[in-house]
Amino acid sequence: MPYLARFSLTPPRTHPFPYDIPAVRFAKGIDIEAPVTCFVGDNGMGKSTLLEVLAYRLQLPHMDGSGYHGRGFVAARKLLPYLEVEFAIERTVGFFFRAEDFGDLLNSVDRQDGRLHAQLEDLHGEVPEHIIAAMKDSANHQLHRVRKDYGQELQGFSHGEAYLHILQQQVRGPGIYLLDEPEAALSPVRQLALLHFMQTHLREHRSQFIIATHAPILMAFPGALLYEITMDGMERKPLEQMEHYALTKAFLDAPARFLRELDRDPHTPEP
Repeated sequence: MPYLARFSLTPPRTHPFPYDIPAVRFAKGIDIEAPVTCFVGDNGMGKSTLLEVLAYRLQLPHMDGSGYHGRGFVAARKLLPYLEVEFAIERTVGFFFRAEDFGDLLNSVDRQDGRLHAQLEDLHGEVPEHIIAAMKDSANHQLHRVRKDYGQELQGFSHGEAYLHILQQQVRGPGIYLLDEPEAALSPVRQLALLHFMQTHLREHRSQFIIATHAPILMAFPGALLYEITMDGMERKPLEQMEHYALTKAFLDAPARFLRELDRDPHTPEP
C-alpha cells in the first residue's frame, strides 16, 4: 500500500498563472494509490508544478538544499493553500529529484572551482601545485556538500551515472520519491537502469514513486498509473493510449513514412 492515496487542487480562480495551468485546473480527486504514478503531458501542461506543490506539502528535501523559499517554488507556494491530500499511510519521508536541481548542483561545483582557480592564480609558480589544489579543495564548500550528501565527488561520473548515483544514495529506505523528468539526465539504457533500481527497491521497501515524464520507457513500468494532461483534461489511460507512447511507436515503426506525412501536413508545428 502506498502512502499518498489521492489529491486535489481546488483554487478559487482560474487565472492568472499558476491557476490557469491545465494540471492545476483538472487535478480533482486524482487517485495515486499505486507504487508508481506517472504524470505525462506536453510542455506547459503543469506536470512539474504538480510535483512541486506535493513536495512542498510533504517538505521533502531536494538537491539544491535551499528549502522551499526560493524563486523555483513560487507557483507551489501560491497553490499550497488549495491542495488537499489524502494519505493511505501518513508518511513524509523521501526526496524530490528535479532535473534542473541536478544540473545546477554540478554546475555550482564547477563555478566555485573556477572562481577559486582565478583567486589563486597568482600563486602558480610560487607555491607547489599540490598545495594550491589542496587550498582549492578546502575552500570549495559546494564540493564538500556533494561529498557529504552523496558520498563522493560526481565529476568523475557521466551525467547519467551521476544522476543515478545521487538517486541510489537518497532512495535507501521506505518513503515518497518524486522524480521530475529524470529522462533529461538519462539515456535510454540509463532509463532502464532506473526502472530496474525502482523495481528492486519496491521489492524490499514500501515506497511510492511519483514521476513527471515524457519518456515512454519510464511510463512502461509494470503496474504504473498513467495520467495524461492536456488542455482539455487530466485522464488516466493505459500505456498504449498515451499520446507520447503512440507517437513514438508510430515514428519508430516507419520513420521515413512518418516524416513524409509531416511534410504534407500544413498544421505541423514549427520546432
